[in-house]
Amino acid sequence: MSDSPMMSRHTSFRYSLDPTVEQSEVLTRHAGAARFAFNHSLGVVKTALAHRTINPGHRVPWTGFDLINAFNSWKKTEAAGRVIVVGADRTAEIRATGLAWRTEVCQQVFEEAAVDCGRALAAFSDSRTGKRAGRRVGFPRFKKKTKTTPSFRIRNKCTKAGRAGIRVGDNDTARSVTLPGIGALRVLDDTRRLRRLLTKDRAKILSATVSYRAKRWWISVTCEAADLHPAHHHLPRGHSDNLGWVGIDRGLSVFAVAATADGAEIARITAPKPLTTALDRQRRLAKSVSRKQAGSHNHRQATARLARHHHHLANIRRHFAHQVANRLVKNHDRLVIEDLHVAGMLANHRLARAISDAGWADFARLLTYKQAWRRGAVTIADRWYPSSKRCSACATIKPSLSLADRVFVCRCGFRADRDHNAAINLAVWPTIQQDFSRSPDPRARGRVTKVRRREGAGRSPVGIGETVPVDAGTDAHSILVA
Repeated sequence: MSDSPMMSRHTSFRYSLDPTVEQSEVLTRHAGAARFAFNHSLGVVKTALAHRTINPGHRVPWTGFDLINAFNSWKKTEAAGRVIVVGADRTAEIRATGLAWRTEVCQQVFEEAAVDCGRALAAFSDSRTGKRAGRRVGFPRFKKKTKTTPSFRIRNKCTKAGRAGIRVGDNDTARSVTLPGIGALRVLDDTRRLRRLLTKDRAKILSATVSYRAKRWWISVTCEAADLHPAHHHLPRGHSDNLGWVGIDRGLSVFAVAATADGAEIARITAPKPLTTALDRQRRLAKSVSRKQAGSHNHRQATARLARHHHHLANIRRHFAHQVANRLVKNHDRLVIEDLHVAGMLANHRLARAISDAGWADFARLLTYKQAWRRGAVTIADRWYPSSKRCSACATIKPSLSLADRVFVCRCGFRADRDHNAAINLAVWPTIQQDFSRSPDPRARGRVTKVRRREGAGRSPVGIGETVPVDAGTDAHSILVA
């Protein structure tokens, strides 16, 4: 029996690459090959769909496995490439060469691009059939060279000798990542943490994704890692134990306020607000881009400066979210957050920039999987739960509370900070959630019912001479009244 620990979680390590000029050209070639394979796979699907309109029995390749087989069978044919060879007797002959440059890149790049196309098609079909939640996904589009982030992915396949294709710190070079078909690439970050996991057989590399962002090459190494040490796990609780919950209220003036059910405030964290702080510099950089002639060297330099600026702000926001999430999951085993409809809240143009700068959705994602690693619990409060309008002392709802009211004042005499009161109400949510319906109407405080609209209701006025439901005798309301 193997003594290696069981791999139970997935994580990734992201490093900044420091390639040479020749290696940068090789990376660019691989990214172009991935884009070419994705576009070709999508073109095969569109051609098959067009043929199916004529012949309903025509098979359409839809999965990543089918697209890989279709691309592999095409890349060596005459349709992929051919040359005309003239012999000594001056007779011309057409020879199929296939993709002449296919041996210059790693073959896994083509396969992973076809898999990505299959995933995009599956997301489109699942969204249409209702299997996929969230915003509706459209049909995949062709990737353009000028508007698509150059990237490619390579799997970690072992050779016949048992050597891994993707290696970190190979040939006594600690800060390096070796990729098949490319070689050793130097990185600018410390790889000690990943190398320790690999040395102790506590992690296994699955794939590596190389992308070009903000005028710099990056690599993200995806690993299947072992569970955290039991010393970092929270102590298990009994099923009857329903205490110890900590509510976390997210806001704009204060990023997060954490409090317990008894009213004790655990933390009050203020966000750095990187976009708001650097907005003047961003405007200057954006104006500099608009004043340059498109396609010129100065325009490319100005665009690079603006891209580096956006990338810097994103790193600040991501680092802050990781710090706050780590602090909360290390000290508390039971957390409650509210289900915020961030995409819908961004429709408010007065608060959209501040909401985007806060990064609420990414923070909730980090908090959820980090707590799962430590064997803790994260409960999502219902979206219609009035955590801000509910009095944490007498449970009275105050409908007149507006966004400008930063202090919650109740008729019972309770007075507290708005965010602190909301955090307390979130902490008691697991004990009172059965008192609230699953999808209540915020005004009637009851379950939402979808009333069937009668024909013609809510539409524009009928035109001259058009028959209305009342004239036709099909109006259900008029029939019931009669």
